[in-house]
Amino acid sequence: MTAQHASEEVVDWSRIENRAPSVAALFLDRVAQSPGREAFRYVDPQEPERWRSITWSEVGDRVLNLAAGLIALGVQGEQRVALASSTRHEWALADLAVMCAGAATTTVYPTTKADDVAFIIADSSSRVVFAEDDSQLDKLRERREELGHVDKVVLIDGDPGNNDGWVITFEQLQDLGAELLAKEPEAVHQRIEAIKPDDLATLIYTSGTTGKPKGVRLSHSAWTYEVSAIDSTGFLDADDLQYLWLPLAHVFGKLLLTLPLQIGFATAIDGRVDKIVENLAVVRPTFMGAAPRIFEKAYARIVSMVREEGGPKEKIFDWAVGVGLSVSRAKQAGKTPSVFDSIQRTVADRLVYRTIRDRFGGRLKFFISGSAALNRDVAQWFDSVGIVILEGYGLSETSAATVVNRPSANQFGTVGWPVPGTEIQIADDGEVLIKGPGVMSGYHENPEATAEAITDDGWFRTGDIGELDDKGYLRITDRKKDMFKTSNGKYVAPSAIASTFKGICPYVGEIIVDGEGKSFCVALVSLDPEAIGEWAKQHGMGDKPLAEIANAQQTRNLIGGYIEELNATLNRWEQIKKFQILDRELTIENGEITPSMKLKRKVVMKNFSDALAGLYS
Repeated sequence: MTAQHASEEVVDWSRIENRAPSVAALFLDRVAQSPGREAFRYVDPQEPERWRSITWSEVGDRVLNLAAGLIALGVQGEQRVALASSTRHEWALADLAVMCAGAATTTVYPTTKADDVAFIIADSSSRVVFAEDDSQLDKLRERREELGHVDKVVLIDGDPGNNDGWVITFEQLQDLGAELLAKEPEAVHQRIEAIKPDDLATLIYTSGTTGKPKGVRLSHSAWTYEVSAIDSTGFLDADDLQYLWLPLAHVFGKLLLTLPLQIGFATAIDGRVDKIVENLAVVRPTFMGAAPRIFEKAYARIVSMVREEGGPKEKIFDWAVGVGLSVSRAKQAGKTPSVFDSIQRTVADRLVYRTIRDRFGGRLKFFISGSAALNRDVAQWFDSVGIVILEGYGLSETSAATVVNRPSANQFGTVGWPVPGTEIQIADDGEVLIKGPGVMSGYHENPEATAEAITDDGWFRTGDIGELDDKGYLRITDRKKDMFKTSNGKYVAPSAIASTFKGICPYVGEIIVDGEGKSFCVALVSLDPEAIGEWAKQHGMGDKPLAEIANAQQTRNLIGGYIEELNATLNRWEQIKKFQILDRELTIENGEITPSMKLKRKVVMKNFSDALAGLYS
C-alpha cells in the first residue's frame, strides 16, 4: 500500500472503449468464451449443507428458454419485469432472461411490505412479476387490483395451485420458451440484437425514507461501462471466486452479479446473512462485497471472545495485533516496516493471523466494503491480520461503483479513486458531485426529482459531503441531510461520530447521535446481541434476554466507559452528554435497517422519539 496519485494508475482503456453494447450481449459473449467453466455455485434446496454448480453453457441454455418464455408472454422491449426474491441463483437466471428478452428488471426487496410492492409494480408498469415463494405471492394476490397491468406471475418456489392462469411456475416459463424456440430459433437473438446501449436495463427503487420511493433508471450502457471500467484496472481475473450474499435488489449486489459477465469468474450465491461466516470457510472465496456492518460484527465477535477468555491467549493476541498495526501503519505512510517488525509479524502470523484468516476461508485477496462508511480503525485492524478491505462508494443513481480503493493503493478512511472514466467534483458547500457514463438517465416518470438531482451540465448531486485530497482520494464525511446544527450554531456530522464509535466499542450495533437545535448532543445505542451475549455470560447474565442486559447497570457502566473514550476524540460541541441503551436490536422488519444493512436514521429516531425526548427532559 502506497499513497499513489490517481493519475499514476495503469488503465486498459480498450476494455472500456470496446465494451459490449448491452448486458445481454455481454452475457452471450461470456457463454461463448467460457462454456465449460463454472458460472454459479448454489446451495441445494433439498440438502442445505450441499453446494451444487452450474456452468456458463448450462446457464446459457436456461436463460435463453426463460427469455423466450417472457417473449411468449408478450413482453416487449424495455417493458418492465419485476423480480421479488431473496439472493439466490434463480434471481440471476431471471434477471439475465429479462435482459435477453430486451426488457428491463424492476428490483423488489423480499422484505418490502405489500403496499410498497404494489406501488413499485404499478409505478414501474411491470407486466410480469417473478415471485420467490408463497410469501411474495401472497403480497401480490392481496394487492392484485393495485398492481396495474400485471399479466403473469412466475413462481420460483412452490405450487401456484388452482388459479385462473395468472400464476405459473419457473419451470412452466422455461417450457413456454422451449416451445417458442422450437418454432422461432432466433427469437431471443433478434431481441438481443435490437437492444441499444441507452435502452433501459434496470429500474431500482430507492428506499424512500421520506415519501414514496423513486425509480432509478439505469441503462445497458451504464452497466457495461461499470463492469468494463472495473475490469480495466486489472485487480480481478477469471480465476477469482466471488461469494455473493448481498440483496440483488440493491445496486451493489446487482453490480457484483453483472461483473462476472465481463471478467468470467465464478460466483457462489447464498443470501442467508446468518450463514456468511460459515459459508466463507466452506466456499473459500477470493473476494466478497459487503456492508460495513458485516466487518464490524466480525471484528466485535473476535475481539470480545478474546477479551472474555483473557489470560495468555489475550496477551499473545494483543501483541500480535500490535505488531500487525505497526506494519500496517508504516505501509500506509509509504514506509518500509523495520526488520524487527517484519520478523515479529512472521511469528504473529503463525500464532494468530492465520487462524483468523481461516475463519474467512483462507484464500481472500480482499473484501470490498460499500453501502455505508467503514470505520478506519476497523479497516486497519483487518489489515493488521492480513485481510484487506477495499472501501468504495457509489449510489443507486450512479450504478454503484463510482469510487473505490485499489489493492495497490488503499488509503484507510477514504473511499479511494474514481473508476476510470468517472469525474468527481466538490461543490462550494462540500457536496460530492459525480459525472460519468454510470450516472442514471433520471428518475422514472419524475422529471421534477430528476431536475433537482442532475445539474444542467450533467453533474449528479449525491447529497453526501466529502473532500478530495492531493492524491485524488475521496473522503466522505457525512450525509448532507443528516448533518445538524446545535443551538450554539455548531455543525455536527452524526455518521462520522457513529463510525468512530464502532471502532472503539465492540459491543455496539448502532449509535444514533442527535442534538439538532439543542445545546448538547445525546445518543441512542443499540447492542450487538452476539458480542454483548459473550460479555453477559462472563458477568452473571448469560441466561438473560437482551432487554434485561440492556437495562442492567453493569451494561450502562460498560457502554458509558466507551462513550467517554469516544468523547475524548470529539470537539466539545460534538460530545455525547447523555445516552440511552435500546432494549432491542434494530431490524429490517421495523424499517430501521435496509436489506443491505444500512441504518435508516430518521426511522430509528421516529420509532424511539420518546427515548430521545427523555434524554432532554
